[in-house]
Amino acid sequence: MLPDKDGPGVGGGQSSPGGEDPSVSLFRDYLRLKTVHPEPDYDAALRFLDRIAEELGLPMKKIEVCPGRVVSIMTWEGTNPSLKSILLNSHTDVVPVFQEHWKYDAFSAFKDAEGNIYARGTQDMKCVTIQYIQAIRRLKAEGRKLMRTVHLMFVPDEEVGGHKGMETFVKHPEFQKLNIGFALDEGLANPGEAFTVFYGERNPWWITVHCPGSPGHGSRFVENTAAEKLRQVINSFLDFREKEKHRLNTSECFTLGDVTTVNMTMVKGGVAYNVIPAEMDVSFDLRIPPTVNLQEFERQIKQWCREAGEDVTYKFAQKHMNQNVTSTEENDPWWSAFSVACKAMNMTLEKEIFPAATDSRFIRAVGIPAIGFSPMNRTPILLHDHNEYLNEQVFLKGISMYERLIPALASVPGFPDEA
Repeated sequence: MLPDKDGPGVGGGQSSPGGEDPSVSLFRDYLRLKTVHPEPDYDAALRFLDRIAEELGLPMKKIEVCPGRVVSIMTWEGTNPSLKSILLNSHTDVVPVFQEHWKYDAFSAFKDAEGNIYARGTQDMKCVTIQYIQAIRRLKAEGRKLMRTVHLMFVPDEEVGGHKGMETFVKHPEFQKLNIGFALDEGLANPGEAFTVFYGERNPWWITVHCPGSPGHGSRFVENTAAEKLRQVINSFLDFREKEKHRLNTSECFTLGDVTTVNMTMVKGGVAYNVIPAEMDVSFDLRIPPTVNLQEFERQIKQWCREAGEDVTYKFAQKHMNQNVTSTEENDPWWSAFSVACKAMNMTLEKEIFPAATDSRFIRAVGIPAIGFSPMNRTPILLHDHNEYLNEQVFLKGISMYERLIPALASVPGFPDEA
């Protein structure tokens, strides 16, 4: 593979001297759009997607779900549009970049001699967006007709929690009109030979514990201080963290998605060296698997606060309670269609609970089965990391996979309630 001749900072989708695959050129064009927080250039993404919709000959619908936040949907109508549709979901935004830690400009889509493409969003998840698009392009070029309608959806703000994107859109009348039966969304790379598929997610709980106490002069042994209560709270949460870490490390069959992670992320309090503060706060990021009884877990938190001392209270900044998971039983028609198509391509699947959060949780919360899947094996997990990259051969193979998966899902026979 020849190294990239156009190098960082050069735009355009022209082929490199090595005769770059047009799908790779398109992917790199998309990576160069700075849809990066805190101020994503969503307009550039919309213009790019408009152009694609025109090339594919597909109608494009745009719904402004919040001011400046537009969900775009390209629709390929099936031969039986009364049946429930297939959703191919992807988000257009990417997380911030610390350029000083990158080998190349994070928005140049530089390709090295091995065919590794470096850019923010290569894994999360601009690859999947272009793979969907190119798979549909190939299927249409072959003259294929699919039974179920397929919607390609491009949503904003996933990386900042989805509140002005998917979380709001699933309650919108336009979402209901899509009549979705099954959804695909993002997954994670797998460093081994297998491909990881995610059938559920952990619930994020962001909690702040407030510890009031007796103030006083820094030279005295004041009783009942905020700091003593704070220490007790921190110990309770972090002791639990150690137990969960131990469970993960001693079980052969557990992955990160099977345990509760606890991380202390913020501590606030105090005004001066010689003043004992009247209050202190500590915040934690908890991620809780669907196997945990959430009501019992909250009772445990209440107990920790009581043990820490009087008037210790907590409040949530975020508290997701939905524990819907997607069936991966062999007799489930959607899972069967997905897994059989994967087996036909000699793919090994590893089923897991997603350790973080994606837009799939909002889709599952309204009762629609969703699988998180990004076709990237033999690839280190680099989402949100410095020097995020994806190899062009892995990327291209992913297009071929969707070329098989999309028709398989769109051919699932009608259910009795669809008649």
